Amino acid sequence: MPVREAVFEDAEEICALIEEHAEYEGNTELKLDRAEMSGYLFGPDPKAWVLIATVPGDPDKVAGFAFCSWSFSTWEARPGIWLDDLFIRPEYRRHGLGRELLDALRARTTGRVEWDMQAGNEKGEAFYADLGAEPVPGWIRYRWRP
Repeated sequence: MPVREAVFEDAEEICALIEEHAEYEGNTELKLDRAEMSGYLFGPDPKAWVLIATVPGDPDKVAGFAFCSWSFSTWEARPGIWLDDLFIRPEYRRHGLGRELLDALRARTTGRVEWDMQAGNEKGEAFYADLGAEPVPGWIRYRWRP
C-alpha cells in the first residue's frame, strides 16, 4: 500500500507539500518554519499527525499527504479525525492516492472523519461524493484568531 505514517525525516517534505498546496490554491506567501512544524508533529507533545502517500512503484518518492488531528464528538461519544489538509501533487493524481489516504483515515476511527473544502471545487465535490461523504447542512464554521 502506498500510504505510510510520517516520520521525523519527512518534516521537510511535509512543509514543502503544505507550501505547494497553498500555492496551488493561490497563496504564494506561505513559508513555514521547518523546525517549528517538526516540533508540532514529532515533538514530545505532538499536535497533529500526517499520513504520506508515496508514488506507486517508488516508495522513496512522496506524492501527497493527509495532515490530521484527533477530534472528539460528545454527541457520538467517540473520537474522530479532523482532516486539515489533503493534497496530491498534480503529476500523481488519478492514481487513487487520495482515496488510499482517506481509506487509511477511515480505518483509524469508528467516529467521524471531517474536513473543509473550498466552495466551488467541483472536482473535489465529485471525488468526496464518490467516497460516500456528504456536506454538513445547517452548520457554519467560526474562526477565532489571536
